[in-house]
Amino acid sequence: MKKPLFTGSGVAIVTPFTKETVDLPTLGKLLDFQMKNGTDAIIVCGTTGEASTMSYRERMRTIEFCVDHVDGRLPVIAGTGSNSTENALALSRDAERAGADGLLLVTPYYNKASQAGLIRHFQVIADGVDVPLILYDVPSRTGVTIAPETYAELAKHPNINGVKEAGGNFSNIQKTRNLCPEDFSIWSGNDDETAAICMLGGKGVISVLSNVAPQYTHDICAKWFAGETQESLQMQLKALPLCKALFADVNPIPAKWAMNRLGWQAGACRLPLVEPSAAVQDQLETAMRDFGLL
Repeated sequence: MKKPLFTGSGVAIVTPFTKETVDLPTLGKLLDFQMKNGTDAIIVCGTTGEASTMSYRERMRTIEFCVDHVDGRLPVIAGTGSNSTENALALSRDAERAGADGLLLVTPYYNKASQAGLIRHFQVIADGVDVPLILYDVPSRTGVTIAPETYAELAKHPNINGVKEAGGNFSNIQKTRNLCPEDFSIWSGNDDETAAICMLGGKGVISVLSNVAPQYTHDICAKWFAGETQESLQMQLKALPLCKALFADVNPIPAKWAMNRLGWQAGACRLPLVEPSAAVQDQLETAMRDFGLL
């Protein structure tokens, strides 16, 4: 029986940048903030971490830093996905050597692989490492959706732990739950769907919201798993305007702006991502104020 890599709220942590490279001292402060406020896992170099604009060296140094700084207190899950199976496998092996507890593998983007291609892609990577994989389904960014039948095939692999599901298709999620064994874990990849996915047997969320509200995001999950379902649902509903504001522009543009607004000095997003519009900034300001962050 596979154990889930984590249960609860894992933060898809932003990567703070200087003008030249990753700002590791600030990243250390962000990690401390997360660990002090209930976060159940650290997910580094994912979409929110802007891995696609980081060099190979930067990605590995950031993963190594997180592993060293967290020092076993929480699971560290490294984003090692690529649209090249060879590159994803190399990243995955290096992240494993750096001490990552697990890997997050996005579907290959741009290539638009078939379901058979997705199966082979993930199987090759899972065969090449000895740490658990979380698949990452985010068709809005990659142009590819993992079918429930594909999950059922991939769930047979001992190193494939589950999926971060950001497709927003609850019919597919239910079908996946029916087709896959109980030990194939599902995490929400959308903060506004956390409680709903937990209701369908999910293990929690890989969260953008947790960057600004880690304890709150943790508590949505913790209350659900403690049987306090109405409290969890009410917290989910209260967070909706802030969740929407954090996705009012391409992730992580709003999240980075919000972090900077809170004084974290997370730096700007790397091109081609730019500052949010004045309208999005106003939406974020209002949502953060109404939520009690400001």
